[in-house]
Amino acid sequence: MEMRKRKLEAQDGSSNNHYTAPRATKTMNRPNRTNIIMIIIIGIAVLVYIGISMGLKPVRMGSKALDRLAFSLNLQKPFYAVIIDAGSTGSRVLAFSFHESIINSNLILDDELFEQIKPGLSSFADNPAKGAESLEILINKAKTVIPKSEWQHTPLSMKATAGLRLLPKEKANKLLEECEKVFQNSGFLTSKNSVSIMDGTDEGIFSWFTVNFLLDRLTPQSHENTVAALDLGGGSTQVTFAPDSNHIKDQEKHIFSINAFNNNISIYTHSYLGMGLMAARKAILTYGQNLEIEENTPSAGSKVEIRSECINPIISTDWSYGGVNYVVKGPLNGTHKVVKTQNFGGVDEDRPVVRFAECLQIVRNYVGTIVNKPLGLENREIMAFSYYFDRATEVGLIDPFAGGVVTVGTFLKQATESCDYPNTDQPFICLDLTFIYVLLRDGFDLQPATKLQLYKKINSHELSWALGAAFNILQNGL
Repeated sequence: MEMRKRKLEAQDGSSNNHYTAPRATKTMNRPNRTNIIMIIIIGIAVLVYIGISMGLKPVRMGSKALDRLAFSLNLQKPFYAVIIDAGSTGSRVLAFSFHESIINSNLILDDELFEQIKPGLSSFADNPAKGAESLEILINKAKTVIPKSEWQHTPLSMKATAGLRLLPKEKANKLLEECEKVFQNSGFLTSKNSVSIMDGTDEGIFSWFTVNFLLDRLTPQSHENTVAALDLGGGSTQVTFAPDSNHIKDQEKHIFSINAFNNNISIYTHSYLGMGLMAARKAILTYGQNLEIEENTPSAGSKVEIRSECINPIISTDWSYGGVNYVVKGPLNGTHKVVKTQNFGGVDEDRPVVRFAECLQIVRNYVGTIVNKPLGLENREIMAFSYYFDRATEVGLIDPFAGGVVTVGTFLKQATESCDYPNTDQPFICLDLTFIYVLLRDGFDLQPATKLQLYKKINSHELSWALGAAFNILQNGL
């Protein structure tokens, strides 16, 4: 899977966005084996190839078994890639192990290491050397699963996302410069492009590829089998899917042509900067308040106080975002609600609550700034992950290990319940759930009955754009 962005001029002078993804062409070192083993394998390979070309699924499964057999006989050499996801709320390292199919030369994922560290790289905007040190910790984790003899052949890449996109350019560049120093001394294969801020378009397409690759949906028969990928990060959110043909022209600015395993697909992808959960939380908390002077000139150890309609009146909690420390509280003139408790006596409880209607309107005002909505998203099977998954598990909507399926309307129901309860352990849960619901309903025009598949992993592999990025690097170079 290659994700090389190329803008091509059409004959009529208009431009289209294209991503090209040819097969991997890594060279495999195969040790000598007995002639009989090779004859058997070649014979089976021919049969499998014929079956694949005819679209026979059982034979496709047989091809995987054949690849595993060849790999176990050391007929294929493993190779590796290390990707660091420098997100706004944390940095993660994913060290992937692959081998190349002897049937069609496609890359096959064997294993991965996933480790993370907090806070995110952007939190070190005023101490870039310290930020680079946090990545060095992750790089050392990757070294524990990759043979030392392979380090010099293993590409290492760090891609920063919305956290650094939202920083002033000068501060972001200083962070990147310090990270480059760490990378140059890592022992891994690096280049001048190994450390970068990733474009939101790449983030969306890489995530979409990861999801559909792990679900085995990238078949040559039709793009109709692919699923939409909704990735809710801290600073931005990405929506990526294969739209219906009648929606392509209306969204051509966000349509890209990709080739995945010889399958040409038109993909819609849009990265909404500022619609990540943490960026939105900050905007909603500070709605209608002029905090610019306090935020831009904080004294050492100082905290900026915020009072918000989306926070329960009894809550006072510390929160840091974008290098600023906040004390977040509910409104001064908070509202109480008489609730009949479920205990034996059935005593009425005077409970402090969030004024949900007021909070909902603030969130809608913010999400209402979205102007380019993803047309046709409701027609696709949808996979949602990252903060969608996290918040759903935290309120018991899905199993934290197995994942599950919920409707858009479920987030509204859970939001209203959470806003009626003074939860000091989860002080932002009312706001976060309300934002997620409004983003899906108003921002993306999904119906309350629309189903969302919420998972953190597929077949024990993390749902992350990092896998798509690894494919891109292995097949195009750093």
